[in-house]
Amino acid sequence: MNKSELIDAVAKEADLSKAATEKVLAAVIGAVVKAVAGGDTVTLVGFGTFKSSKRAARTGRNPQTGKELKIAASTVPRFTAGATFKAAVAGKKAAKKK
Repeated sequence: MNKSELIDAVAKEADLSKAATEKVLAAVIGAVVKAVAGGDTVTLVGFGTFKSSKRAARTGRNPQTGKELKIAASTVPRFTAGATFKAAVAGKKAAKKK
């Protein structure tokens, strides 16, 4: 599913126009990107968590030449799926908390 197909599906499910749905989707994505870029964590209960993670510097290898090269440290985005999302993908019902 690409972005336009997602907009179509959400617009149909929420009974909104495609233009309004596109604005909402852009706003949600923008807010998540801004928050994670600022170092915050965004948690959508049942869906998952977006956060930034630091990746340490390491030594890599050029596969063509075999020569070693240094890969700089970086900060990367991470997504961890929530229990409900994992269960839906696995085709199971989510376990209830006791």
